[in-house]
Amino acid sequence: MADLTQPPDIDEALRRLIEQPSYGAQILIVTARMLEMDPAEPATWTARRRAWDIAIDAVLGRLPEAVRHDSIERAQRALPDLTGHITRGEAALGLRAAAERLG
Repeated sequence: MADLTQPPDIDEALRRLIEQPSYGAQILIVTARMLEMDPAEPATWTARRRAWDIAIDAVLGRLPEAVRHDSIERAQRALPDLTGHITRGEAALGLRAAAERLG
């Protein structure tokens, strides 16, 4: 007999939700993806900021302000040191590692 307490698609949706990275980690991942588009170029403040802003809009665009604020703060706390003369590819590697740690 089928379990009528929960539709089967709810279980699948919950499993997918649990497995996906947090919003903060998603911001870091999308920022890394944006920087990886030109991996050999310098990771200037302007390039990092542009990638960050795009990531925030892409990941958090339709979410409530409280969720946006909390997610941005979490991502900022996890940011690796991206100063110095590093390439966008190197910065992307650091961002991906930070996203993994953040979960």
